[in-house]
Amino acid sequence: MAKITFIGAGSTVFAKNLMGDILSYPELQGSTLSLFDINEERLRTSAVVARKVAEATGASPVIESTTDRRKALDGADYAIAMIQVGGYKPGTVTDFEIPKKYGLRQTIADTLGIGGIMRGLRTIPVLLDMCHDMEDVCPDVTFLQYVNPMAMNCWAIDRATSIKTVGLCHSVQGTAEQLAADIGIPVEEINYVCAGINHVNFYLKFERKNGATAEDLYPLIRQVLAEGRVPDWNRVRYEMFKRLGYFVTESSEHFSEYVPWFIKRDRPDLIERFNIPLDEYIRRCEVQITGWEFMRQKLEHPEVDLTAEFAAAMATAGVAPDHMPLVVNNFENLNRVERSHEYGSGIIHSIETGQPRVVYGNVPNDGLIDNLPQGCCVEVPCLVDKNGVQPTRMGAIPPQLAGVMRTNVNVQELVVEAALTGKREHIYHAAMLDPHTAAELDLDQIWHLVDDLIEAHGDLLPAYH
Repeated sequence: MAKITFIGAGSTVFAKNLMGDILSYPELQGSTLSLFDINEERLRTSAVVARKVAEATGASPVIESTTDRRKALDGADYAIAMIQVGGYKPGTVTDFEIPKKYGLRQTIADTLGIGGIMRGLRTIPVLLDMCHDMEDVCPDVTFLQYVNPMAMNCWAIDRATSIKTVGLCHSVQGTAEQLAADIGIPVEEINYVCAGINHVNFYLKFERKNGATAEDLYPLIRQVLAEGRVPDWNRVRYEMFKRLGYFVTESSEHFSEYVPWFIKRDRPDLIERFNIPLDEYIRRCEVQITGWEFMRQKLEHPEVDLTAEFAAAMATAGVAPDHMPLVVNNFENLNRVERSHEYGSGIIHSIETGQPRVVYGNVPNDGLIDNLPQGCCVEVPCLVDKNGVQPTRMGAIPPQLAGVMRTNVNVQELVVEAALTGKREHIYHAAMLDPHTAAELDLDQIWHLVDDLIEAHGDLLPAYH
């Protein structure tokens, strides 16, 4: 049976969802689940959760846990990465707080923008070290890479290692579900085709199949706009749909910081008009940290009612009380398994059994999208079967979409170049070409901001020359 290694298994809820997906397939129920994390406490909690998932699915996997990465990877058929280098503190907090001193505000800061640049610089070296371990102890592994900044990470891995890698995200299938709800059509009846880069990917087709014919559903999405039914949390994407003619796959709060038009320090009217949640990722981290602590204590003391205690903890952390049900539900969901919409388990199942399926994967642009740079990381439909992950050639995409994407690819390329060559100058170049950063700061400010961030990151970054 397959050996599946979870790198960063201390991401308990996400790991739980993936383990539940995997063990829901009868053909995978005897797999070895090898859990690795550098945090022993989180690793212990995830091992308990793994046993609960196995019990809930009626599976009998071999469950291993270790803080030795090479041991976890030794002989692995699949490796799944879900790490956050630098953690919430100091990594994420630094990415938000230092730019604020320059008047630069962010929402998520994990994919692009100055926060995405710094996250990439501290993440890429760690992922490359992992891949070099894989080259030694499991060279034929299939690496399922869930870590952001997705495109930067996968581009660097492709350039610097020999490991078969596909980057995985849930924005394509997740947004399809959201649009289906907006237009009142079951998502199961919808067929779509996307092409682009991770988080800046667009539905080239969004239709309902009816026998040999297909009904274009874009008119129904336009009707949502015309009738003023745009969800408050999704105003940015509908605005971009109005301007570009195609709907983007990543959420409004993410997308708002990939372009120069929405977050401006001297335009609070834009923040209000488009309902942009500044510092959103900080809030989410607080919820997740509180939720994990709630989960750990409930696992150790299931008889104790901790709801009030953790509601108070969330209030102290400045987290809205309406998120407490999410924390409680995450714990209660440990005792039941429902299939998520993540692609990882389906890829493993298809490679192991030969059952074909289509997923959206982040892969090198080896002639897949004509009007994006060759070698960059693109997100396209991929057939998966016994032959592995096989990307689909998409040809040229609409020029206005490629134009928006290239502004992001420029930044990604320079971050990868900085990470692989150690040249500090390319960090400045990446920041000066970043759409949101350049819209807010002049060149001197950008250079000083980069210097401050590098200094604050300290040992989280390698030395640059």
